[in-house]
Amino acid sequence: MATILKHAVPGAEVTASLDQVRETVAGVIADVRERGDAAVRAYSEKFDRWSPEAFRLSAGEIEKIVASVPRQVIDDIRFVQDQVRSFARHQLDSMGEFEVETLPGVRLGQKHIPVRAAGAYIPGGRYPLTASAHMTIVTAKVAGVPRVVACTPPIHGEIPAATVAAAHLAGADEIWLLGGVQAVAAMAVGTDTMEPVNLIAGPGNAYVAEAKRQLFGEIGIDLFAGPTEILVLADSAADPFVCAVDLLSQAEHGPDSPAVLITTSREIAEKTLAEVERLLPGMPTRDFAGPAWRDHGQVHVVDSLDELYALADAFAFEHVEVLTAEPREALRRMTQYGALFLGEGTCVSFGDKVIGTNHVLPTRGAARYTGGLWVGKYLKTVTYQEVTDTGSGALLGRLCGRASRVELFEGHARSGDVRAAKAAGDELPWNKA
Repeated sequence: MATILKHAVPGAEVTASLDQVRETVAGVIADVRERGDAAVRAYSEKFDRWSPEAFRLSAGEIEKIVASVPRQVIDDIRFVQDQVRSFARHQLDSMGEFEVETLPGVRLGQKHIPVRAAGAYIPGGRYPLTASAHMTIVTAKVAGVPRVVACTPPIHGEIPAATVAAAHLAGADEIWLLGGVQAVAAMAVGTDTMEPVNLIAGPGNAYVAEAKRQLFGEIGIDLFAGPTEILVLADSAADPFVCAVDLLSQAEHGPDSPAVLITTSREIAEKTLAEVERLLPGMPTRDFAGPAWRDHGQVHVVDSLDELYALADAFAFEHVEVLTAEPREALRRMTQYGALFLGEGTCVSFGDKVIGTNHVLPTRGAARYTGGLWVGKYLKTVTYQEVTDTGSGALLGRLCGRASRVELFEGHARSGDVRAAKAAGDELPWNKA
């Protein structure tokens, strides 16, 4: 049985907050539908105090901005994008197209077609999150998407130069200095200045995640990527200092970011709590990390590794960091997570920033039914069929007629009858003059 040493805020408060988010987002989307660019500009002024002559950067502006970024930053961006690109290409290579002859003259096939246009939402507002450009744009381009639109907000009224550079180097075809729900809505429904896209990918705060949820169906989305989550699994061999540092590393994303520790050792739990309290006041990002830990931090002590992994699966968190003596055991024991980080040698921050796997991952329990963003999200897996053998055509036509009439679908049956008639001369009793 688990002992909870630290609780999160009550669920009712969270639900009330989400209801407010839904209402706000619905209003913004409706306004962008009705007023287009005027609404987009109004919300950008209201939320970001940003109203340039044009939100889309010109080629000259992009060149100037990229030139202002220090060489080391550019080199680091290129290195990380190479890692992301390499992993995405391996994913693409795992997705074979095929054609198979199932009966004489009956060919069935499968192929993968990239969407025509994708939107890449790159969060900002406070931090220049260059890594999200790598994850969304590079992956889309590996998939073969011909038009990728990147949207990122200004930071305190300034252009996030490193983010613009990352989007450009990743291969974005359009870069817009525009953020929040207004950016997601503009990409989805289109305006006079922005053509709509078919799919939007990228993480964001609760408002961005809700905008994607409400627009899903009209456009495709990668997944419901809301506030980031970290779950640290630790046994008695874990280092409490490492546990605390890594919990806070994700809490700094925002005041609504859950950070949870599950451990088999009460001593590790108590020492981790003490380390968090020691480290938090000195964090430059404590104004985000502090409320996140206060309101959404949890610490659970369990009796065994069996209980640890069962509880971890119940959380179905975005990031799961395994700090146990045998971390690879989690590959066998767990089934519900966005990404695993195995052992002290790696960390969630590696996945967020540099290692190459995608950091756009399922949150709020979505790991129960989906994985994270990958090259396949930008591809439509479609099938085709062809019948050229008359014997097979007659067989399938007669079978289709019988199967359809069992279901009382006479129109379907007649389509099958026609194929049997053309292939083998079968009569069509329902077609008598």
